[in-house]
Amino acid sequence: MSVRLAKNAGFCFGVSRAVETVEKEAAAGNRVVTLGPIIHNRHVVGRFEALGVGVIEAPEEAPAGSTVIIRSHGISRAVYQRLQERGVRIVDATCPFVKRIHGLVSTAEEEGRLPIIIGTRAHPEVEGIAGWCSRCLIFETPEELQKWIETENPAADTPLCMVSQTTSTEFLWKMCGKIAKKQFTNLKIFDTICRATEIRQTEAAELSKKCQAMVVVGDPKSSNTGRLAMICREHCSRVALVDNASEIDRTMFCDATDVGITAGASTPAWIIKEVNKTMSEIINVEAVQEENFAELLEQSIKTLNTGDKVLGTVTGIGNTEIQVDLGTKHAGYIPYDEVSADPSVKPEDILHVGDEIEVFVVRVNDQEGTVQLSKKKLDGLKIWDDMAAYAEEKTTIEAVITEENKGGLVATFKGIRIFVPASQSGVAKGGDMAAQVGKTVQLKITEVNRARRRVIGSIRAVSSETRKAAQEKIWAEIENGKKYHGTVKSLTSYGAFVDIGGVDGMVHVSELSWNHIKTPAEVVKVGDEIDVYVISFDPEKHKISLGYKTAEMNPWNQFMTNYNVGDVVDAKIVKLMTFGAFAEILPGVDGLIHISQIADKRIGKPEDVLSEGQNVQVKITDVDAENKRISLSIRALLEEQKAEAAEEVAE
Repeated sequence: MSVRLAKNAGFCFGVSRAVETVEKEAAAGNRVVTLGPIIHNRHVVGRFEALGVGVIEAPEEAPAGSTVIIRSHGISRAVYQRLQERGVRIVDATCPFVKRIHGLVSTAEEEGRLPIIIGTRAHPEVEGIAGWCSRCLIFETPEELQKWIETENPAADTPLCMVSQTTSTEFLWKMCGKIAKKQFTNLKIFDTICRATEIRQTEAAELSKKCQAMVVVGDPKSSNTGRLAMICREHCSRVALVDNASEIDRTMFCDATDVGITAGASTPAWIIKEVNKTMSEIINVEAVQEENFAELLEQSIKTLNTGDKVLGTVTGIGNTEIQVDLGTKHAGYIPYDEVSADPSVKPEDILHVGDEIEVFVVRVNDQEGTVQLSKKKLDGLKIWDDMAAYAEEKTTIEAVITEENKGGLVATFKGIRIFVPASQSGVAKGGDMAAQVGKTVQLKITEVNRARRRVIGSIRAVSSETRKAAQEKIWAEIENGKKYHGTVKSLTSYGAFVDIGGVDGMVHVSELSWNHIKTPAEVVKVGDEIDVYVISFDPEKHKISLGYKTAEMNPWNQFMTNYNVGDVVDAKIVKLMTFGAFAEILPGVDGLIHISQIADKRIGKPEDVLSEGQNVQVKITDVDAENKRISLSIRALLEEQKAEAAEEVAE
């Protein structure tokens, strides 16, 4: 008597990722809602409701300021746009495999092909896929496809593209493919059934052949759970589809000796565990214990092969290796250099006695009873899965630039080398690429070729997105008089162009200084950070006029603030005229020394006493603020000096 649990029962990658996303957002304290139930399992949805995670059925129901999580099934392009229009924060937890199908049907339509989807019309995944093209055909069975061909009689060279719902059965897909290939010559077929689904269905078929009864665990609304039950019924007469352990009909299994258990991709592990425990109690606890002992015995003598992925428990940490118990006759060990791809990581910092870890079998020595393992290799395989997901989802990651080569830069992320072409480096043509080495940069993965172990990334894509977002923000908020802190990007004969945060504005040469200048270079240089303000702007032509000189910088205002009539100041003779001399008090502020005020005696002309460039002391005798005129006198100072000297003599 035995209870056999399918190895691949329960959460698939996409569902697990979606659930983890909700948990992470809820733990961060965000106001979270999901667009539709995050997965087809009321227990999981109920648990999230207890955490404050709501469920909405349409984008318009999203509360203002909330975080909306798109479930693993995905949504249509139109629904996504409606979400964006709501202005909410969107977290896309669509399964990467489903995302790929969105891209396939969208590209097919661009190529002039009619997409054909094999799947359940009312399923959210299929509805989402159909929403990424303007027209498509959906067939649930091979008979529907055949009937359409016979009724419509489409031309053999009709350009078509055929994809499948990820949870469809392999049998259904192959039958539809066979019909389509027989009829059409201009057909592109993409096998988009999730491999995890295929493996789960294959296991269910094999298990149901061997067992007297089968229990399929999952929400009855779940498409993949329903298909598992259908597959099991093809090979086994007693099949129960249950939502949880409480729904098990004990009378149905009381005389069964071998019961198999499988579960849909939306079924959490704790429900599977409860069902397994309940079924063990029903058919006989002692028998189950004997079976468990038999299984342990089988495990102890089972063989391991190079390339296997196995679970083990850390039993010891030595000076050169980590000891791992694999539950077999072999003594497993991980050399220190196979623990992590990062040489700076100490094994004892990331592994501890008692840890359960998944490892890669590198070498098996049956004679010595040892097996060499690697955590680094398995982590490497997993990171390639991550890389594919990053490329699919256009995720921004942080990597370190480690070297420069002829074609661009090389960045490293979790031990993976990422090539960044020069055109995508963000460095201007002819710029110093070597200066980027050692820097941590943000980039997007644009291409992953696992077979060639080649990854291509783009720094420019991130900076372009950032710049675009900054530009949209500036144009949405710009107004006359608004101040910005910017950077001088370039100079021309007529002004300076200043980057104010993603958008360039122009400061005309006349707005750079209160003084007369010939070129902008007299005031600013490229790279200078300056404060500017908006004089005018044209959103249609994307032009912005900026000002740099301010009232505080006005020399006349500075003079009026710091000087008064009667003050004695140092001045520089800048121009000689027949009626007097002009002297510069401040750059941009000149005063007139009338010929009668140049000396304490009559002179014929100013140049008899003064010369251009000469520094003199003068007294401010009058200020005409309205006409911005200043009267200066050297004579007044000379007469004061004579008077003081006469007083000293008299004393």
